[in-house]
Amino acid sequence: MEPLTTSYPLKYSVPKARVFVVFLSMVLCTTILCLLQLRFFKPKIKDFYSFEVKDSRGRVVSLEKYRGKATLVVNVASYCQYTDKNYIALQELHREFGPSHFTVLAFPCNQFGESEPSSSQEIESFAKGNYGVTFPVFHKIKILGSEADPAFKFLIDSSKKEPRWNFWKYLVSPEGKVVKFWRPEEPIESIKPEVTSLIRQIIMKKREDL
Repeated sequence: MEPLTTSYPLKYSVPKARVFVVFLSMVLCTTILCLLQLRFFKPKIKDFYSFEVKDSRGRVVSLEKYRGKATLVVNVASYCQYTDKNYIALQELHREFGPSHFTVLAFPCNQFGESEPSSSQEIESFAKGNYGVTFPVFHKIKILGSEADPAFKFLIDSSKKEPRWNFWKYLVSPEGKVVKFWRPEEPIESIKPEVTSLIRQIIMKKREDL
C-alpha cells in the first residue's frame, strides 16, 4: 500500500500572490497621489502681501489688504539723524500719491543705534503728533538676525540688500514683488519717478479690465 502524501501548493502560493498584488497596488496608488500633489497642489510662492504682521496695538494684520497698490516699506526710527527729513518726505509722498494706488508702510526697528527705544504705540503717537503721518505705523520688529520678521526678511532676500541703518526703503509692486530699494540718505525725488511708473501701470490695468 503506497504511503499517503499530501501537498498544498495552491493553499500557500495563492495568498502570497494576493499580498504581493495588494502591496504593488498600494505602492502604485501612493506614487500616483504624490505625483498629483506635485502637479496640482504646489506650495504657493510667497510674495510680500502673503504675510501677516501686527499693528501698533499688537493685532494681526494681513498685508493682503494692500495687494494691488504700490507700497513703500520703510524701517523707521524716532531718534535718528535721518528722522525729521525722512518722516516729512514719506508723508509728502503718501499725501501726493496715496491712498488709492499707493501707501507707505512703516516698521519701527531698534536694531540700529538703539534709536527706536519706545513702545509701538508711543512710536505711532510720536509719528502722528510730530509729522502728521497718515500712513500705517506697525508693531516694532526686528529685521536682522534669526528673529527677523518674515515679511521684512522677504524684502531683504528678494532685493539681496540688507538695511545697514534706519529708513531703508523698499518699493513693492502691486503683485508683491520688490522693484527697487533706496538708502536713507537718498532724496525723495529719486523715488517719485518709480512710484509714478507703478501707479501708471495700475491705472492702465484697471482701465483694461473695465
